[in-house]
Amino acid sequence: MQYVRYGQTDLQVSRFGLGCMRFPHDRAEAVRMVRYAIDHGVNYLDTAYVYEGSEDILGEALADGYRERVYLASKAPLWSVSEYADFERELDVSLKRLGTDYLDVYLLHNLYETNLRKARRLDGPGFLDEMIKKGKIRYKGFSMHNSTEAFCQLVDDYRWDMAQIQLNILDVEMQVGQAGLQYGAEQGLAMVIMEPLRGGALVSNVPAAVSELVQNHPEQRSLVEWCFRWLYCQTEATVILSGTTTLEQLQENLAIFERADSLTLSDEDQRLISRLRRAFQKTNAIGCTACQYCMPCKQGVKIPDCFAIYNNFTGTGQKTLSDKVYYSNTLVANGYGADQCIRCDECVELCPQKLEIPDLLEELHAVLTANLPARFLHGD
Repeated sequence: MQYVRYGQTDLQVSRFGLGCMRFPHDRAEAVRMVRYAIDHGVNYLDTAYVYEGSEDILGEALADGYRERVYLASKAPLWSVSEYADFERELDVSLKRLGTDYLDVYLLHNLYETNLRKARRLDGPGFLDEMIKKGKIRYKGFSMHNSTEAFCQLVDDYRWDMAQIQLNILDVEMQVGQAGLQYGAEQGLAMVIMEPLRGGALVSNVPAAVSELVQNHPEQRSLVEWCFRWLYCQTEATVILSGTTTLEQLQENLAIFERADSLTLSDEDQRLISRLRRAFQKTNAIGCTACQYCMPCKQGVKIPDCFAIYNNFTGTGQKTLSDKVYYSNTLVANGYGADQCIRCDECVELCPQKLEIPDLLEELHAVLTANLPARFLHGD
């Protein structure tokens, strides 16, 4: 494991960081995974108040001396903050769950436009400064799914220690992108990367054209490894987070990072990444990362589930009847389908990818229910 300086702080952090949003349902297994990561050199853990069960699991995993071996980052839930005093109240909840009296890094969570306005209005940065003085946090930062321009403006407006952004082989010009990564690093911020595999979407139901490119490349590596190697070579990226659901995924990621020390991508490798990007862009129907920010929907629509079924149906090139049946029998039949959408547009503002969710829901519902035999409709 390679360790690098965390921005302009005194922390030395592992290039690979454990994202703690997608733990397995088995709590004992989740605890085992966290400790396995730490025992194998990972010293940066990223969680959030709103990651269901995550802080409690980490609190258990970091007992018995494990807390002293890691740098722990969590995030302030702007959604549940309505006045300045709420910030500290929610921080105290996180500290209690995590079983610690301080966080190494605390972030204002997901500063899309509404949250950004609220953070400014309620002086979120000032709150972080106050918590540093109280000793409840050591360093301050923010996570953002927003434009490059909004990111750079926020970096200029306050003195931050770090920023967390989405970046992967497809999102070089989307959201904050590579330009924002470079700008933040130039200003001395530690730059933490999330969604390196787009929530696993990049390596699930891989298009045939993508698989062919990987298989025919002279240097034989998995698609997962190519995605991580490309990020690893972005020298401005301090920590690359990966949220693993199984021990096998974690072990694979650790092995990739162990092989990645001081690597460079050849011109031929860079051309492969460009070709992979173009191949993905031709086949990906909906760019959902299953981040869950749109949830819960007030009408009960399971938006990420609907998108996942639709992407599976359209992206594999098979367009199997089983996807349609699953959608009708499971989601629509239980009131979770896209047909429940009333176009309130609340999800559109919350979506980090800026997807026009109501339009996409209408489209996917039409496609997934078209020409479906009557016996399969709505679970009949």
